[in-house]
Amino acid sequence: MTPKLRVRKVGIDTYRENIVYMPVGCDICKSQGFSALSKLEIRYGKKAILATLNMTENGMLHAGEIGFSNTAFRRLGAPEGAEVELSHPNPLESTQFVRAKLDGRRLTKKEILSIVRDVAAYRYSNIELTAFVVACAQRRLSEDEIVWLTEAMTETGESIRWNLPIVLDKHSIGGIPGNRTTMIVVPIVAAFGLPIPKTSSRAITSPAGTADTMERIANVRLSLADMRRIVAAERGCIAWGGSLHLAPVDDIIISVERPLSLDSEGQMIASILSKKKAAGATHVLLDVPVGPIAKVRTKAHALRLKTLFERVGKRIGLKVCVVLTDGRQPIGRGIGPDLEARDVLKVLERSEDAPADLREKSIDLAGRLLEFAGSVARGRGAAKAREILASGEALRKFRAIAALQGPVVPSSRAVFRAAIRAGTAGCVLAVHNLKIARVAKLAGAPADPAAGVYLHAKAGDPVRKGEAVFTIHAENEEELSFARKYAEENRDVVAIR
Repeated sequence: MTPKLRVRKVGIDTYRENIVYMPVGCDICKSQGFSALSKLEIRYGKKAILATLNMTENGMLHAGEIGFSNTAFRRLGAPEGAEVELSHPNPLESTQFVRAKLDGRRLTKKEILSIVRDVAAYRYSNIELTAFVVACAQRRLSEDEIVWLTEAMTETGESIRWNLPIVLDKHSIGGIPGNRTTMIVVPIVAAFGLPIPKTSSRAITSPAGTADTMERIANVRLSLADMRRIVAAERGCIAWGGSLHLAPVDDIIISVERPLSLDSEGQMIASILSKKKAAGATHVLLDVPVGPIAKVRTKAHALRLKTLFERVGKRIGLKVCVVLTDGRQPIGRGIGPDLEARDVLKVLERSEDAPADLREKSIDLAGRLLEFAGSVARGRGAAKAREILASGEALRKFRAIAALQGPVVPSSRAVFRAAIRAGTAGCVLAVHNLKIARVAKLAGAPADPAAGVYLHAKAGDPVRKGEAVFTIHAENEEELSFARKYAEENRDVVAIR
């Protein structure tokens, strides 16, 4: 007889993983052979999920109950008190393909699709997901495997069709704090008249993502209908991609890559291009920052990535242009959602104190997009982008897009601040991308939007002894203390020669 238990929501956040709870030594566990980390199939009516079992010893569950984490409760959809059926699931065929990849075998298109479908259906535990991520880490995916992974990730989510001859997109592979060029490029290109419906991500390991920063100015949780309405009116938008269910396997894989600090080349390419394909882009401009403390550290690696991105893009029907940019230090002055939003607005408003590097990089990328689309002669794109920005057209377009997305009330600035000062006079040699991002995260970014770091000095700037080189912003004293302590213990956050 199939065992049945009553549902109880225990209010535990297990992020994306399906976890259920049963008491140690309960009769059903004994009779069915369930133990900690067993995989269970749980069925309610016609709906079923796979979940990993954890055991409890504190009496929080009564006889006849099974506890559900928040994620498992939401996915099964059974109300509290409802009876669910438990059984041992059939072994997943796709896990044998993961083992084969761990052994170094190249996978077929069918095998990769099988893995991705099971991941998309949340049939993998975090342990099994980790095995897949590790199996694909470094350069263990061939070009064919990257193409098939990209196609499978696209197929297992929603897709947008714009019915337009050309749809532009711009994306950075990340790793550079403050690099909020998207919020300037989109209004420039849209003001020119080209469609650029931008779906952006939230922070993964950084102090802010484009969606986090844009959300300080306008609503980014847009439906597809919202996007179509805004793009029809203004030719562009900046939305959070997570609200559209585009290539959702990417987000699941990232949930494992993030704590492991793994950055698989093949999975990164598949991740980016699958989302661009699903978002309906035809032309994608990719910003690949190169520098000793960037994701891509050498020009040789950058050129390899450029070739792979462009070849894989062509095979899945995307035109891809890769631009190698300077990744030796942060872009702009602010690091953290609010501080980065202020930098963006200063550039669009043509303020005298607007960060020049953010302005110039945005103009360059916007110009390259105009040329890539075939709308401006080669070598003339940057001049046209600069003209659109200088005339105020980009600002007017940005305001119009923000108004349609739904403006937000500006948040208050961080109450607690601490200046980190130069210990000696000299010239700033470098700003350490990873460590300055760590300071901003310790200060509370991006969870606290006003938290972060404001840079007073960048590489090449002269400084006097005792002069503030950056200021930490925090929304409470404890986080300010953590960030300041880290900054003071790591004087090479801003290295002075």
